[in-house]
Amino acid sequence: MKIGIMAGAGNEPDATLAGLTQLARRAETDGFASFWLANVFGLDAMTAQTVIGAATTRIELGTAVVPIYPRHPTAMAQQALSTALACDGRFTLGIGLSHKLVIEDMFGLDYSKPASHMEEYLQTLIPLLRGESLSHSGERYWIHVQYAPAGGVASCPVLVAALGPRMLRIAARYAAGTVTWMTGLKTLAEHTVPALTAAAQEAGAQGTRVVAGLPVVLTSNVAAVRARLDQSLAIYGQLPSYKAMIEREGSSGPGAVALVGDEKTLREDLRRLREAGVSDLSAAFMEVEPGAFQRTWDFLKGEL
Repeated sequence: MKIGIMAGAGNEPDATLAGLTQLARRAETDGFASFWLANVFGLDAMTAQTVIGAATTRIELGTAVVPIYPRHPTAMAQQALSTALACDGRFTLGIGLSHKLVIEDMFGLDYSKPASHMEEYLQTLIPLLRGESLSHSGERYWIHVQYAPAGGVASCPVLVAALGPRMLRIAARYAAGTVTWMTGLKTLAEHTVPALTAAAQEAGAQGTRVVAGLPVVLTSNVAAVRARLDQSLAIYGQLPSYKAMIEREGSSGPGAVALVGDEKTLREDLRRLREAGVSDLSAAFMEVEPGAFQRTWDFLKGEL
């Protein structure tokens, strides 16, 4: 299992473009495998990774995740292909549905059939990312176009934020796998990985990569840290899709899903992730007590 860093959601010391670029360069120097950026209400993650791509040489760069509704598949494909070229083929596009609260209540877009929307979106996006000529007339999209950036079409794998059974089937069939958030160790082992693997086998596909995004905190004050995480991550216990994963885990809130504890505990958590079939840990470091960010970073660096 590879270990990477997740940033861009305000859990890092400096969330400016310069700060994130510096953090990514540090992650590359320290040997982390990947650097993932959230796409919330701040920086555009693909634009930021384009800048970061020019400042790094080895580390995989990805989005976790870009909501599909505000971007037409042609716009998503064109920007992703450009980002992949800027990153010398090290870019992985993570996309997701977001939530009704954002898409319908904030953006005013129809969120009535999210899984169907994602399936048709991928039917158009994947061929465009391969540089193929697309002719698609569907329920939501009518697209007849081809993109061929100067410099060629760089490899641009796609991961889908998939939590429930139907979305996992879609991710396995059309994409390279899934990128998760707020999905705990038990759920990953008993639900996510088995469902994704079975769906890929059924479809004759290869989409079995599982990038598990989780808060990680090295601490001896476990109860206090979990309580603080419950407060700082409270929104994830309210959004239906994440709430369902927390409940499936049998956890009381976001803090209970996080990887929290001393070195022995965290090493056991890493072992369980590997045995579950998780391909990548995307670690979100949370400064919930003084020194937690740096302390946890140093610990995971030592586990590479």
